[in-house]
Amino acid sequence: MTATAVAPAATAPATPLDDARSQLADAARVLGLSEGMERMLATPRREVTVSIPLRRDDGSQDLLLGHRVQHNFSRGPAKGGIRFSPHVDLDEVRALAMWMTWKCALLDVPYGGAKGGVRIDPRAYSTAELERVTRRFTSEILPVIGPERDIPAPDIGTDERTMAWMMDTYSVNKGHTVLGVVTGKPVSLGGSLGRASSTSRGVVDVALAALASRGVTVEGSTAAVQGFGKVGRGAARFLADAGVRVVAASDQYGAVTRAGGLDVAALEAHVDAAGTVVGFDGGDELDAPALLELDVDLLVPAAVEGVLTAENAPRVRARVVVEGANGPTTPEADAILADAGALVVPDILANAGGVVVSYFEWVQANQAYWWTQQEVEDRLRHRMLGAWDAVRGYAADKDLSLRTAATAMAVERVAAAHALRGLYP
Repeated sequence: MTATAVAPAATAPATPLDDARSQLADAARVLGLSEGMERMLATPRREVTVSIPLRRDDGSQDLLLGHRVQHNFSRGPAKGGIRFSPHVDLDEVRALAMWMTWKCALLDVPYGGAKGGVRIDPRAYSTAELERVTRRFTSEILPVIGPERDIPAPDIGTDERTMAWMMDTYSVNKGHTVLGVVTGKPVSLGGSLGRASSTSRGVVDVALAALASRGVTVEGSTAAVQGFGKVGRGAARFLADAGVRVVAASDQYGAVTRAGGLDVAALEAHVDAAGTVVGFDGGDELDAPALLELDVDLLVPAAVEGVLTAENAPRVRARVVVEGANGPTTPEADAILADAGALVVPDILANAGGVVVSYFEWVQANQAYWWTQQEVEDRLRHRMLGAWDAVRGYAADKDLSLRTAATAMAVERVAAAHALRGLYP
């Protein structure tokens, strides 16, 4: 009788939550945290999953699923975005909430981390339908949000209009206007000047500092930006304003490139008209995944999680990678890029500008006193560059990567706050 060989089971690809927990484990080893503390920090404090019935414009009914995960409250109320995406699932939201906790702690913003999302493709729904989805989702999570509890903000697939609907729904239920329940609102409804561009500005503030740290002259240096949405589009514009040649840009539909540098303003006008970078006559068509492998000084992955992997990392030639998106680099890719000598600036530092200015917006709403745009941008730059210097110093002192250093600094602050507060009861 011949034995039949059994093929080994395929290993499931790592999820964003796997990556987030791996990063936490690295930081816990550096800090010597107890197993109990690490488990506490790896586990969300509260999770809410809700069903969202929707009446479509044609009279039919649909049912959507939404989540809100509050990872930690030790340093203050929870804070984090709401995304509308067909790819939203609970593990993704858990990972993003954990990264928000570290981001707030690293930038010394008095919040814990949260994240939320609705599994929906917003492009397939009308504006009126999206309003009904937003208002019902807000009503379902209303018991766990509030300016002293959990403050949502926009993310992928949502914007300042979404936040206006959320603020109004919450306020109607409370019987009075509550400006501080969300951030990223329109300026005319208590939003902050500079909030819409804050993540992009923070990315560029840190990117220019990172290039300088590697001896790269900013004027005439080259960059590729993956993702031409809220973060990538602004980053491309601000990089070009600083004298960087943005030689390639991409979105979910494709990519364009021009060796002499794209005219970013013209590309923005094209995207406004066409809805995509594809077809821009000021550049050549490029296979979108190939953008990550271009020979550039700076790569800004500003789209979604997990785009730099063990498979493509050996072909990445950028000297500096600045993470505009959350979780774009897997742990395996991180190790490969480090061995190749690339400097990777982690997401919890690089894209923290949004939560910093969200904090500024919350402070302004609570005080009913608004700052000028210059004040906002100056305070943001001070925070971002201060955090950059602190992380670089910590990494050098302890011989760590920037990611491990940033995560360890953040985790240490959260763990210390938890220890000082103690356990109840």
